[in-house]
Amino acid sequence: MPRVVHTAQALVDIVAEVPHLPNRGDNVNAATVNRYAGGAVTILLAAARLGANCAHAGAIGSGPNGDLIRQVLAAEGIDYGDDPVGGKDTGECFVMVEPSAERTFVTTYGAERDISAASLSRTTVQPADFVCVSGYSLYDPTKDPLLSYLEQLPSKARVVLDPGAPFAGFAPELRERMCAMTSVWTSNADEARDFSGADDLSRAMVAIADRLPDDAVVVVRDGEAGCQVLVDGEIVDCPGYPRTPVDTNGAGDTHTGAMLGLVARGMSWVDAAQSANGAGAIKVTRRGPSSAPNLAEVGGFLAQEGEESLAAKVAALG
Repeated sequence: MPRVVHTAQALVDIVAEVPHLPNRGDNVNAATVNRYAGGAVTILLAAARLGANCAHAGAIGSGPNGDLIRQVLAAEGIDYGDDPVGGKDTGECFVMVEPSAERTFVTTYGAERDISAASLSRTTVQPADFVCVSGYSLYDPTKDPLLSYLEQLPSKARVVLDPGAPFAGFAPELRERMCAMTSVWTSNADEARDFSGADDLSRAMVAIADRLPDDAVVVVRDGEAGCQVLVDGEIVDCPGYPRTPVDTNGAGDTHTGAMLGLVARGMSWVDAAQSANGAGAIKVTRRGPSSAPNLAEVGGFLAQEGEESLAAKVAALG
């Protein structure tokens, strides 16, 4: 079975539920504050809970934040390939979640940025593995070692790019270099439109596919509307399952992880993306970035939504 390997930053999310964002210089009181393993961990958890073999190739710190990351990965059976970074802890992402479930971030740098091509390579990648990349890793100091590592991967390894908001603003040479290695693009609709320059989502997906290798897959999420998948030259709409959200932090990552986990286990891209819509719908009704559902929960959800055939395919993987 192909593995899902993530190269990006495992962070600790410090999540505060606030009534609203404070005005500049003002204060608000948080109803709750909790610490979670987040960042790249969210995608890996979503894939692992659907039965995929997973590994984290990035750096992890040696303090309490790093300990939390390792504890969560180990509990889910997710490998992590490098020794703790001595004398430095993993960074934090401060997340403010409003009653609308919208979230706002402030991120710090820490040990997760101390990578090299050699340290990433300690996690062995086989042909057909999925190697996940975040656009946020294409800043210094992680940009150059990451690109060097990616260019040394086995030719059949599949690089999965989650471009994030920054990607559209990077230098053209960097974007082209990254796109040339990308087998799977997975983003939200705003990111797709920003990168492609097309307002129409279907045109944006075609424009993105034109920048990628010929057999690349493009997946674009559009909130509660679901997602669209461009595979084998055809765009397929995968409708969403709208729910009243309590926390959208990690919803996109949960979708990506669930989809990759199911494809790694043999499901088609379209069926996996549709099932991942269910995983995302479950996640937004739960608090915290690490609340991805397991295989039975996704299958049960799809059955309740009248997706009996798809639910049966998910159940068959159990």
